Amino acid sequence: MLRITIRDLEDAVVPGLSSDRRFFIAYEAALTLATIPLYCSGYETHGRGHHWMTFLVLPEVMDSDIRELADYFELCRTKRNVGTYDRGGQISQSEAEELITEVKQF
Repeated sequence: MLRITIRDLEDAVVPGLSSDRRFFIAYEAALTLATIPLYCSGYETHGRGHHWMTFLVLPEVMDSDIRELADYFELCRTKRNVGTYDRGGQISQSEAEELITEVKQF
């Protein structure tokens, strides 16, 4: 899963991608990375709502100090859903950069 995260972070900075696409790829990296501590704690999320559940449970399996980051990733999940299912072009370059930075720090 770490290799997938690294691949996604590398892909998110490929020149020429739209800010939406960069954000979506970085979001996938965040989700994959957040899944690791859940698996290590014996949890698995599947089906409808599994992205939401991953970020909800993350502070419980790691530490409550991670709650702010988990909340940020949840906000990114919502933005990704809007950009994927409702309307594109809503993600700024700075939002994509911020998410990439947060995933790298995580």
